[in-house]
Amino acid sequence: MALTPVQSRILDDQAHAARTMWNLLHDWWLMLPQDKRSLAAADAAIRQARRDIDWLAVLPAQAAQAVLKTYFRAWKNCWEGRAGEPNYKARGRTVMSVDIPQGRDLQIERVHRRWGMVNIPKVGRVRFRWTRDLPVGKKADADNRITGARLVKDALGWHIALRVQTVEPAPEPHIGPEVGIDAGVRIPLALSDGRHQHHGRPAHLPDGSADRDKWLSTAEKAKLLRLERRAAHRRSSRIPGHRTSNRLKRTYDQIAALRARAKHRAIDWQHQTTTRLARTYGVIVVEQLDVANMTKSARGTVDQPGKNVSQKSGLNRCISQEAWGRTVTMLTYKTARNGGTLHKVPAPGTSQRCSACGLITQGSRKSQAMFVCENESCGWSGNADQNAARNILHLYRMGLALVPAAGRAVVRRARRVKPTAAR
Repeated sequence: MALTPVQSRILDDQAHAARTMWNLLHDWWLMLPQDKRSLAAADAAIRQARRDIDWLAVLPAQAAQAVLKTYFRAWKNCWEGRAGEPNYKARGRTVMSVDIPQGRDLQIERVHRRWGMVNIPKVGRVRFRWTRDLPVGKKADADNRITGARLVKDALGWHIALRVQTVEPAPEPHIGPEVGIDAGVRIPLALSDGRHQHHGRPAHLPDGSADRDKWLSTAEKAKLLRLERRAAHRRSSRIPGHRTSNRLKRTYDQIAALRARAKHRAIDWQHQTTTRLARTYGVIVVEQLDVANMTKSARGTVDQPGKNVSQKSGLNRCISQEAWGRTVTMLTYKTARNGGTLHKVPAPGTSQRCSACGLITQGSRKSQAMFVCENESCGWSGNADQNAARNILHLYRMGLALVPAAGRAVVRRARRVKPTAAR
């Protein structure tokens, strides 16, 4: 959104008020006895708080109601086992956002090929980039309309995400081929048919260390290095106990803007890649990975210190940058939208097992990129990630598909077929 400095300041105040409203509601909920907790009582408490505290009143009434509904939904997700308990939202670690639950308040109109106008409560008319077709004007009806919006701020500024309700016919079953996908670091998405998906950015530097800025250009990397050195110099000149200088804050903001730009590029690549895969393949099979356990630190304890801590730290950083969980989430809803299906299979053994003979032999995994079967009667060799992708697809064809049940994954035999080598 193209905001003026005054409008940006108003939205900042609304976002801080929404975060404070959540924290006050959380404290109120925990202090009350269980028999007195109800939606009506929480609504009355929010209304009274907006009357008593002036700076909470900058948040529109509908946005305050959205905070209440989101808080109750968080507790419902906790009770049903889908998430943990709601927590306190700290100022420095919480994404600044404001909800607009009523679509009629937006009054969106298109004024240019690239720009539109939207009405933000207590802010006024604001320009925003028109990135896709929207049901406004004559295109809007009871089945196709804008139901609300969410304003989110990052290091690049404020953005608006519109909630659109549309009625679409059920997609025809996708008759495309089956494919297994192995998520990796050197090859982001290795496919069982050899059509690997690269983003053209190496995960490691020439010295072997992880490249945390691979989504930035050479000039942007040089600029980031200058900013980080400038921030370190100004931080060392800071007097202990004094507030951070405005110059240091501006430097931090410039660093955060470069990081945000790199993240936007990574997400854009994921969207384009997953859309292409969902349109090409009818059945996509991936591993059930526990990324949280895979990225745990190898530091260990004082009594039992870990080994290769720095190497494991670099690997964890590369795994986090690839965002495998976000890729699977995108594939899940995009395959359903195109009439395909996504399945998950158990992950253990897919990297060590030969996809030609099905045996696990010591020393077959020669390196991160090479697999050579040590079985004398086989001797298959090829890319290690493609070998894992072939095994993933073979597990699905054998009927070993995972389905979620009561918050956990269980093995279900979808169909019985004769065990053969993956093709």
